Amino acid sequence: MPADRERQLILDVQEGSHDAFRQLVELHMRRVYDLAYGFVNNHDDAEDISQEVFVKVYHSIKHFRQESGFSTWVYRIAANRSLDRLKQRKRSAARLVPMEESQISTLSANPGTDHIDTSAHIERALHELPTLQRAVVILRHMDGFSTKQVSGILRCSEGTVKTHLHRGLKKMRKKLEHLKDNGS
Repeated sequence: MPADRERQLILDVQEGSHDAFRQLVELHMRRVYDLAYGFVNNHDDAEDISQEVFVKVYHSIKHFRQESGFSTWVYRIAANRSLDRLKQRKRSAARLVPMEESQISTLSANPGTDHIDTSAHIERALHELPTLQRAVVILRHMDGFSTKQVSGILRCSEGTVKTHLHRGLKKMRKKLEHLKDNGS
């Protein structure tokens, strides 16, 4: 969609057009969902986050001044909501009672787990990264945002983005070394 058309939709939404808002949601819903899923790795959570993002956009769009791109603003909200969800998970996980050692070994003795494909290994390595490194890798390499756009979404300097990207990719390479050695 041309930028002028998107700007007009934003102005229409600011004046109360529900149809214009529906069009903006349709334009950005898939990428918001994909971004959220990249963070939380859970379909239901990603759907919930996507809905929360557009509720926030709907309530806040009157104050959107179009100084940054609309997509940058929306994806910043999505990244923040996703990070909030991860923090909630960590707090909830800290409250759970740890499993007995025998229960863990029973769960991991599931047949067929020896043949997990490469993409599953990559996804696991990605989700083992610290949150900010994971966010940068997802936004930069999976969603294709430029370093400048990632810095706008995460509200940090481009240097910080580059540092976290470098560290995150280095950690992922190290975690995935065994694939190269095993010939997978």
